[in-house]
Amino acid sequence: MSLLRRLRNISFRRTGFILLTAWCFLDVVRFHSLRLSTPGQPPTAAPPNQKIYIASTHWNNEQILKDHWNSAVLQLVKHFGPNNTFVSIYESGSWDNSKAVLRELQTQLESIGVGHKIVLDKVTHEDEIAQSPADTGWIDTPRGRKELRRIPYLSKLRNLSLEPLQSLAQEGILFDRILFLNDVVFTLNDVLTLLETNNGHYAAACSLDFSKPPRFYDTFALRDSEGHEAIMSTWPYFRSHASRAAVKRGDYVPVSSCWNGMVFMPVGPFLGTGTPDAEKKEGEEEAGKAGGSRKLRFRAIPDTLAEKHLEGSECCLVHADNPLSATRGVFLNPNVLVSYNSSVYDMLHSPEALMGPYTIWRRVWWNRVVRWGTWVWVKEAVVRRRVGGWVKEGRGKWEKEKRREVGEVCLINEMQVLHEKGWRHV
Repeated sequence: MSLLRRLRNISFRRTGFILLTAWCFLDVVRFHSLRLSTPGQPPTAAPPNQKIYIASTHWNNEQILKDHWNSAVLQLVKHFGPNNTFVSIYESGSWDNSKAVLRELQTQLESIGVGHKIVLDKVTHEDEIAQSPADTGWIDTPRGRKELRRIPYLSKLRNLSLEPLQSLAQEGILFDRILFLNDVVFTLNDVLTLLETNNGHYAAACSLDFSKPPRFYDTFALRDSEGHEAIMSTWPYFRSHASRAAVKRGDYVPVSSCWNGMVFMPVGPFLGTGTPDAEKKEGEEEAGKAGGSRKLRFRAIPDTLAEKHLEGSECCLVHADNPLSATRGVFLNPNVLVSYNSSVYDMLHSPEALMGPYTIWRRVWWNRVVRWGTWVWVKEAVVRRRVGGWVKEGRGKWEKEKRREVGEVCLINEMQVLHEKGWRHV
């Protein structure tokens, strides 16, 4: 090899090294100031004329209810005002002291005049499992027995928490948005910041939840803007460019689905009337009739599809079914971080959550390595193949047309059944 060629090769390698180093340096410079949380500036007061329906389900949540959740809900309803809020809670079969703590909340809501319905159900998981299998919600499992599916059960509970919404609408009492609350630690500022996501224009706006940071918690419901699962549980989380770029900026993240602890959604689809503005224009009578349209509700995939060893979160399927998702968009707000205990919440909002240069570099490049080195279609092809087989198994043309799952992006290769102490994979 001539000396000139060797020098040229050395020059090319050196140039490549310099460009790669510059690229890494720019990554660190761009994102060094970003925290795991980049707190937004929440509004100092609730937007005018905002009426909020708060819906929540609970099971064995005594500690977080007592330590934080009850008081945070009280602060929330006091801020918006008793006439602008309604609290609907469905508790199911807890064996801890959740019922007693929720009774205390009920007394406090009554004392300040907040409308509410708190159901304390004595039926436990063990009771549910012991009953005779119904026509739907039960599945033949590889263990050789018919078992109660987890997601139809959870969907039923979430829908029960929505029951007062319809009866209130029939009385002419309308709300602008539903705030779905999990058993999370949150503050009033978190709620107000979430409410103003994308200037209030959305089909859904979700927080980001953590149990063991820096890994986020709810991987089951979260899908990026292209319908893919998150490819890593730490920042910057996503495969799709639109979702990944937004979270790097600390901006509202366009996604296909999210839940992650706390969610705002417009009321309209749940009454079958479209947008909240449309509800008000139609008047009390039309709102009471719910416009004659199909009302959005939580659901599970059909049992026959679940028998293909597939499952999808009810909290993902609700976005696939929501007619507003396509027009208003679903957003994850990375500036609203909630958690499942107070110590984690404090850590998320402390200086220790600041990402250093090395952490930024490592996570950005690991995200690239995973994106470049994996083929998402391989994992998703399993789901598509099983859904396709399910469709073909329908008998006759009519049945084939009926077998359609619009929430295919929500599906994963799992089978989940209820257990007396919670739930299990089978």
